[in-house]
Amino acid sequence: MTSPSDLRTVRTALLSVSDKTGLVPFAQSLAALGVTLISTGGTARALQEAGLEVTDIAAVTGFPEMMDGRVKTLHPKVHGGLLAVRSNPEHEAAAQTHGIGMIDLVVVNLYPFEETVEAGKDWQTTIENIDIGGPAMIRSAAKNHADVLVCTDPADYGQITAEISANAGATSLATRQALAGKAYARTASYDAAVARWFAQTSDTHLPPKLTLGGTRALEMRYGENPHQAAALYLTGDKRPGVARATQVQGKELSYNNINDADAAFELAASFDPAQRAAVAIIKHANPCGVACATTLAEAYQLALRCDPVSAFGGIVALNGTLDADAAEHITKVFTEVIVVPDATDEAKALIAKKKNLRLLLTGGLPDPATPSLSIKTVAGGFLAQTGDGLLPAALELNTVTKRAPSDQELADLRFAFLVAKHVKSNAIVYAKDGATVGIGAGQMNRRDSSRIAASKAQEAAEAAGLPQSLAIGSVVASDAFFPFADGLLAAAEAGVTAVIQPGGSIRDEEVIAAADEAGLAMVFTGVRHFRH
Repeated sequence: MTSPSDLRTVRTALLSVSDKTGLVPFAQSLAALGVTLISTGGTARALQEAGLEVTDIAAVTGFPEMMDGRVKTLHPKVHGGLLAVRSNPEHEAAAQTHGIGMIDLVVVNLYPFEETVEAGKDWQTTIENIDIGGPAMIRSAAKNHADVLVCTDPADYGQITAEISANAGATSLATRQALAGKAYARTASYDAAVARWFAQTSDTHLPPKLTLGGTRALEMRYGENPHQAAALYLTGDKRPGVARATQVQGKELSYNNINDADAAFELAASFDPAQRAAVAIIKHANPCGVACATTLAEAYQLALRCDPVSAFGGIVALNGTLDADAAEHITKVFTEVIVVPDATDEAKALIAKKKNLRLLLTGGLPDPATPSLSIKTVAGGFLAQTGDGLLPAALELNTVTKRAPSDQELADLRFAFLVAKHVKSNAIVYAKDGATVGIGAGQMNRRDSSRIAASKAQEAAEAAGLPQSLAIGSVVASDAFFPFADGLLAAAEAGVTAVIQPGGSIRDEEVIAAADEAGLAMVFTGVRHFRH
């Protein structure tokens, strides 16, 4: 319950906004309550054109706007009116001596810096869109929220109007405190965007002070589990992907949906659509089937063949426009989310028959060679690293066995190694003809991952009614070196013919000898792809 001593009457409001959404109706409601309006530049003109009586900021400060508008509100008569503690006699005396009037409400949203960066404007234009006076006023008003209300979001206009109307022109401490916190979060995220831009322009990925800022885009029912709270926040990174995708239909996205869909789309996007159609099926952030083919429908069927059991209730991502043929195949299996750059009207119509199936359109594909910064929280801090953007096509492969891989084996080795990059370590991937046939993920030793992948390949063959394991004649990729020959021998027993791995173990010679004895071709990449 609001105490009368917490109420502060709004007599004077300063409005200076870049985003003028809802500005005029809000200002009209303030004026109707007898609030004196002070404003700047374009905001003042917009209000005057609407027939409102407005005092220009220059009349308050005694100085005109100058230096291309860089200096207009940076003045003691502005900040004194915001920072003066109303119950402090010394503050009141200083204000009276220097002719400083009190300002009870500040409405400011900042120059569109983030939008300017997104639009790819030149250096000078971007610099001029770094707001100085706005953040200064916001911080002054927020600091003195015991007496002053600050508003940085047009979405709050209705709440403010309702409260002032209900309290005879006054605001409550609870509202002032809540909006002060929101204001500081806004200036923090704004400064983070500026710092991030400077870091990017100087090619500094991990600066001494790393600032993170985000805007809540989606509040979820719960997190990974029902007892956990969760929300999706958007940063200034405009990389096409799940976070900024348009949801065409389906149930509300969950925390796990978004996490898995992101993993799926990043994997599918690793394959150039100009060369081949690619499909990735993900379950619990791990691939359970990945394939490339001439069409998306064919690629989906090959990906599904790898592990149809795990694909049930999974996430499907494609690297091209979803067509009706692919949509028809996907909708035959219970699927949680489909994420694609775009979809045809025919495909959308087919998906619409499954009302709970989420369809996400990203509007494009990210560049797999330029991944975003990766952040992982730890107690007391967070780890930051540049993403694993290295693609197999860029690797120089070193044949270390007596037998070199054939051209087909080599193509499958590169494919398998790319998939392994997206599998939780320890990762083993069996592949043949541009499709996974067995995946072993997240085990504590590489031998077990090899055996699980072999088991998956056998189960997939049985499900497809084939006489022998899909691993027969396949290749195998390992995300890190084989510390012992046992993992490689498990793959050889499953029927692989060629191996790709980073190399670098103290037992490399032992592993190479085992490969030679088994008649395998093996290449070293010199690059590891751990994913934890």
